[in-house]
Amino acid sequence: MWWIAIFVALAFVPAPVSADEPAVHLKQAPGVDVVEGHCGACHSLDYIPMNSPFLDAAHWDAEVAKMIKEFGAPIDPADAKTIGDYLKENYGE
Repeated sequence: MWWIAIFVALAFVPAPVSADEPAVHLKQAPGVDVVEGHCGACHSLDYIPMNSPFLDAAHWDAEVAKMIKEFGAPIDPADAKTIGDYLKENYGE
């Protein structure tokens, strides 16, 4: 009888699903690997091209700082500079 309880309980466990989203391909340039590694660890990379029409160099720097200071992204200063430089060069206004 215990197996019935397990079967019923497992019926309510959500199964993993695939969103069938297309892969986001960032511009291939110096620093893209650092951006993909750090930024993609916490959120979708589509935020980068999606927000690029609205962000200039100063705002990209502010975004990187916000991710570190407010959201606790574990990014060292050298990688933060690389990320900022990549975003400003490739996705700046």
